[in-house]
Amino acid sequence: MAEKRQHTIDAAGKRLGRVASEAAHILLGKDTTDFTKNTIAGVTVTVTNADGLDISEKKARTKVYDRYSGFHGGRKEETLEEVIEKKGIAEAIKRAVYNMLPGNRLRNERMKNLIIK
Repeated sequence: MAEKRQHTIDAAGKRLGRVASEAAHILLGKDTTDFTKNTIAGVTVTVTNADGLDISEKKARTKVYDRYSGFHGGRKEETLEEVIEKKGIAEAIKRAVYNMLPGNRLRNERMKNLIIK
């Protein structure tokens, strides 16, 4: 296996979706000429200046994350604003990137190559 490449994304002044889609694109390996769907790209993506991310007030109030436990009444909702308040901006970036990656067995392995500072 070839050595891991390092890629850095500066999030200062950028929108959450733009940063997340760029990170997902690189984690998938689509920025290389030897892209294959069924392998994990040898790349580590570091997102710097996460605190400088540009998130509008309207988006923070209206963006809702759902999860469901499988039991009756087990649906839980939280807004982007609540996620940032409880777990920080890094969790919001992680969730955005996670949902942009294909939902297969490689998703969790690809997420291990995402570092947020």
